[in-house]
Amino acid sequence: MIDASLVRKIRRRLLSWYDDHARDLPWRRTDDPYAIWISEIMLQQTQVETVQPYYERFLKRFPEVGTLARARLDTVLKLWEGLGYYSRARNMHKAAKVVVQDYERQLPTTREGLMNLPGIGRYTAGAIASIAFGRPEPILDGNVIRILSRLFRYDENPKSPEARERLWEWAARLVPKGRPGDFNQAMMELGATVCHRQNPSCLLCPIAAICQACQHGEQHLLPIRVKRKARPRHTIAVGIVYKRGRILIDRRKPEGLLGGLWEFPGGKQEPGESLEETVKREVKEELGVTVAVNRHLITIHHVYTHFEIDLHAYVCKHVRGTPVCHECTAVKWVWPRDLERYAFPGANRKIFQALDLT
Repeated sequence: MIDASLVRKIRRRLLSWYDDHARDLPWRRTDDPYAIWISEIMLQQTQVETVQPYYERFLKRFPEVGTLARARLDTVLKLWEGLGYYSRARNMHKAAKVVVQDYERQLPTTREGLMNLPGIGRYTAGAIASIAFGRPEPILDGNVIRILSRLFRYDENPKSPEARERLWEWAARLVPKGRPGDFNQAMMELGATVCHRQNPSCLLCPIAAICQACQHGEQHLLPIRVKRKARPRHTIAVGIVYKRGRILIDRRKPEGLLGGLWEFPGGKQEPGESLEETVKREVKEELGVTVAVNRHLITIHHVYTHFEIDLHAYVCKHVRGTPVCHECTAVKWVWPRDLERYAFPGANRKIFQALDLT
């Protein structure tokens, strides 16, 4: 158990520091639970600088939960395009419908209630409950894990279940009943601006004097880092299939990676297969269409969280067959100038540039 006097000291110093140094961010200028929810979903695994313009555009288009619930998923995904981790957008859209149907258009005010909504886990529920509703709920993300590991000189693997529960216990012990939202934001702010993973700015830290890792010169060693496995790398070939000036696109199934987004038909290269053969086989298997490959357009290297791809795009000509969805939910022939209307994975933006759609 952490000493009560130490807890009070940490709370006091962090809140005082936050009052003086908090960044002026748009979601900190509102007490609207809906807007706070949107910001917390967008901030999952995404940097503040990236989120800000998306947040402002999203709230302009969907100012309250009813407009989001009524929107088509395609519209939501298009507005989310480029932000990544698209399951967040799909779950948020589902959650909006639940809030409208089951909660009379008001977000649940408790951590338990919030966790009943799609896409909201323990961390996000704690953040919303504390910031929007003033409930003394803890949060635990990468920033907070780093601060707690250094503050208490904790040298266990933070990814292990036992260590994670210990860190949650400490986070819960520290969060105050008064100003819990500000305290949680102070922890996140400290991790983002001072207690960096590398080269932490300990001279600027309000709790450096009571940080055990800092006192022992071990702040650079904690939290301990577990060596990551090498990401697998896949070779993908897709076809930009033309027919009478229009291009063939299909929409991915809603579940899984990039679910609900539009794409050019194609897939993984098989052993011993040329990239041109991959395109023809994949388009045939996916949509029942025979194509002729005309030329290579562009190769794109793209990194996802758990794997990497080399994406090879080929300009193709439709030979025969009416597109039928075998591995998708919709298929369309669209004019090149209209491709921008559809939500595509981020890697496809470079294909658009190579096609010179302007």
